[in-house]
Amino acid sequence: MDTEENTNSMKSYSKIEEAAQSEEAFRRKTRKRLMIIVLSVLVLLIIVTGSSIGILASRNKSKDLSSPTYSANSNIRTLCNVTRYPESCYSSMSSAIKASSNGENPNPQTKELFLLSLKIAFDELMNLSSLPQKIISSQNYRNEINDPLLQSALRDCETLFNDAIDHIKESISSMQVGGGNTSKIIDDIRTWLSTAITDQETCIDGLKEAGKHLTLTNEVRYAMSNSTEFTSNSLAIASIVLTVLDDLQIPIHRRLLRVFSDDHSQDHGDLDAGFPIWVHIRDRRFLLEEKPKPNLTVAWDGSGDFKTIKEAVESIPKRSKSQFIIYVKEGLYLENVTIDKNYWNVMIYGDGMNRTIVSARNNKVDGVSTFFSGTFIAAGRGFIAKDMGFRNTAGPQKEQAVALRSSSDQSIFYRCSFDAYQDTLYTHSNRQFYRDCQITGTVDFIFGNAAVVFQNCTIQPRQPLPGQYNTITAQSKSDPNQNTGMSIQRCQMTPLDNLTATTYLGRPWRDYATTVIMQSYMGEFLDPLGWASWEANISTVYYAEFRNFGPGSMTGRRVRWPGVRPNITYEEAEKFAVESFIHGSQWLPQAQVTYDGTI
Repeated sequence: MDTEENTNSMKSYSKIEEAAQSEEAFRRKTRKRLMIIVLSVLVLLIIVTGSSIGILASRNKSKDLSSPTYSANSNIRTLCNVTRYPESCYSSMSSAIKASSNGENPNPQTKELFLLSLKIAFDELMNLSSLPQKIISSQNYRNEINDPLLQSALRDCETLFNDAIDHIKESISSMQVGGGNTSKIIDDIRTWLSTAITDQETCIDGLKEAGKHLTLTNEVRYAMSNSTEFTSNSLAIASIVLTVLDDLQIPIHRRLLRVFSDDHSQDHGDLDAGFPIWVHIRDRRFLLEEKPKPNLTVAWDGSGDFKTIKEAVESIPKRSKSQFIIYVKEGLYLENVTIDKNYWNVMIYGDGMNRTIVSARNNKVDGVSTFFSGTFIAAGRGFIAKDMGFRNTAGPQKEQAVALRSSSDQSIFYRCSFDAYQDTLYTHSNRQFYRDCQITGTVDFIFGNAAVVFQNCTIQPRQPLPGQYNTITAQSKSDPNQNTGMSIQRCQMTPLDNLTATTYLGRPWRDYATTVIMQSYMGEFLDPLGWASWEANISTVYYAEFRNFGPGSMTGRRVRWPGVRPNITYEEAEKFAVESFIHGSQWLPQAQVTYDGTI
């Protein structure tokens, strides 16, 4: 594709990332701060193993280090130096310490400061959560609110802000357990904080997608600046101290949890002192047998408990600790289905990906945001789908039209198909696993910011609209500390029907887009450049290939970006295997799903 064709094609896509000036300023400062971060980590190693910064600093005779304020501020400053936003980290935490300590514990250490950072992020998100409704009822935007796509985007923001609040709260609740596997707890926290950032980014995506509302979008972005920075600060602290906290217990400090009043608990659910409570092993033990015994059966011809999947979903108990199984008999089900965040441990299985099919046609052109355009949406944790087909039949002219979105943590899709054009499969957030699936589409047809692994899947680009080119992936990691990315392992990349359009492995939706393709077959349809540019910073992406084969796997002509790694080592590739990347041994065996833990 020549430059002019590429430019015109890019303009035709509505989901273009606008490079914010503040982000540019951050990138210019990054190199200068690398040494500060390295030195700060060294100091943190001493802090978390029992020494205080005050003791270390006492050798400096030029300051009065007996002051509790100096000691607390020193600890905060050192901890905040590892974050992307050290000034907002320091000012917010210093102010919170002064307001809440009342002279108690004047020298808080790393784990206490981390909890405080979560409290600060939680408070800011609580303040933010009412913003969408305020905008809807405001006279300032009464003319713009008539736009259906903007209305949809604002509803998205309301949902996403509340989801982010829940993920912050989950992070604190997980620390209440005490003991256990500290590495697992920290990985859970990193996952939920990564998702909280993704939730906030998705709100802005929807507003930009609505178009023509730049003032409103900038107002929301400005209102979100504190919450996004504070969440990023907590994520950075959790990520940097992960290795040194590995051998420590993390008792919760009740004094720091008083922010969670009864009102907040009612709004965002009692997450139980034992969270995370995944489905019991005995309940998952036989889940992926060919025909597990269902709680409910759906059949379009009336031979089951319900004729539609949506009716069956309404009968699922909320926040169940036991598996709830729905069997959907062979047939075409024309409906939109949502497994919302209050439906835990749900399994839906059918009679085969080409025999039990859920189909709808929500899309951007007709006024539905990408986030809610999915024919099937899975948000409740521990979701499993098996032998099901998911379609969006809106067609390429309708632009973004999702077949399935998963925001479900530790979700599994086994022998399923996903069929649409632009934005087929939205792997939005949290940890996900796909095995023996088939995915078809055109532009960015596997996209999102989950930590997701695809194994033994068939990935099939199809012919897009004239003037468009195909991009298989569009990964959207926006923060270097997020533990997210796409890992495509032992898959088949082949064209669907007569594909003539230029087709790339992917393009970066955000600055830290991370996609690794390994041990997979690549057909000759693939453009030898491999990757297409977007408006993200291509120097910070991570695009890697490892031991792929087939005519499209030759890496000699790949783009020469700093972030492209055409031939990574075994050790580098292993980081993106099921066990290393999504810690699959902690949750996949209970579901009896076949998977390869390593490369």
